[in-house]
Amino acid sequence: MGMLQEFKTFAMRGNVIDLAVGVVIGGAFGKIVSSLVDQIIMPPIGWLTGGIDFSQLKWIIRPADNSDPAHKVAEVAVQYGAFINTLIQFVIIAFAIFLLVKAINRLTHRQEVAAPPAADVVLLAEIRDLLKAQQPK
Repeated sequence: MGMLQEFKTFAMRGNVIDLAVGVVIGGAFGKIVSSLVDQIIMPPIGWLTGGIDFSQLKWIIRPADNSDPAHKVAEVAVQYGAFINTLIQFVIIAFAIFLLVKAINRLTHRQEVAAPPAADVVLLAEIRDLLKAQQPK
């Protein structure tokens, strides 16, 4: 089998296509959650905390120095506010995935419970019960 044919077989498998769809939907869902956190959740929290914009919070290690145009020094800062926003986004995404997996598990469990036992399992159970009944006590 040629490499091109092997690649075509690999790429057209259902799992690869499902993964590609999941990545695209996941990217779009990430943008929705980012917007939710940045435009809906964080403004009221900032208002409650006295107008603090979390995305602008930072710890400046070395301030910028633009006094000499030939030797500009960029600011060095730890931007923990952006990290807080990202952390909130992660928690929301993780919770949404948790709910999705929980729903899928519930549907899968219902399907397993609803399925009657296979005929060979029922037959083997009957044989076992008959053998137990015929054993001398």
